[in-house]
Amino acid sequence: MDIRYSVNQRDVKRYTTEELRDEFLITGLYEADHVKAVYSHVDRMVTFGCMPVTKEVPLDDGIDVYANFGTHFILERREIGIFNIGGKGRIRVDDKTYSLDYKDCLYITMGAREVFFASEDKEKPAKFYMVSAPAHKAYETKLLTFADAVKRPLGSVEECNKRVINQFIHPAVLKTCQLCMGMTVLESGSVWNTMPPHTHERRMEIYTYFEVPENQVVFHFCGEPGQTRHIVMKNEEAVISPSWSIHAGAGTSNYTFIWAMGGENQEFDDMDNLKATDLK
Repeated sequence: MDIRYSVNQRDVKRYTTEELRDEFLITGLYEADHVKAVYSHVDRMVTFGCMPVTKEVPLDDGIDVYANFGTHFILERREIGIFNIGGKGRIRVDDKTYSLDYKDCLYITMGAREVFFASEDKEKPAKFYMVSAPAHKAYETKLLTFADAVKRPLGSVEECNKRVINQFIHPAVLKTCQLCMGMTVLESGSVWNTMPPHTHERRMEIYTYFEVPENQVVFHFCGEPGQTRHIVMKNEEAVISPSWSIHAGAGTSNYTFIWAMGGENQEFDDMDNLKATDLK
């Protein structure tokens, strides 16, 4: 497991490109028949990736659970949200199996002991993108299809940010302890996300960008509003955003991204809003 410790904004403004990428960028999430895990000490969020091909793969594949989590199984004191961004797949949670098509989501509540991943077709394997947050109460494990998501159209063609925010793991859809996740889809010709910019002091966020065409990239903007930095990202990479950092992006084409939040509250509109002209 890759461990990332918390950093402060005073130090980050002095980081080189390599240091910034090493601290916040997550790459190589999808290896055949393997789970990749990155533990961030920013709100103790964990990002997982799994691409099962020839076999069922357990969530704790290659992970020393007690050494890393201090528990007997990963979800003993955690909840997790899972999106499928690959071919059709299955997730077995204890004694129940869920089928996930492209862009479907599964929320698994605290207390699930066994979680296994599989693909329906090894030639078109599933790719499970996951974020886990600490939890204190069990709710209901639930499958959420793309059609189930609450849709919030935002932006405009004129501002190059016409998009739909699809809220999946969200108070408007189901109860969780602290985890919120959703998917933002940009329309053709739109490239900016999360503009006007904002921070939210009471929670952190993790983005993963996908549907980024081959040979295209996303410039992910981060840092304090008055000390912005950027990380160039490729398809199916993720990035960690502490509460003090803006989190916005501009692509060389349109794209889709999944956002995950954890922290003090779940109010989607609890933001410290900024004007684009406030950025430096």
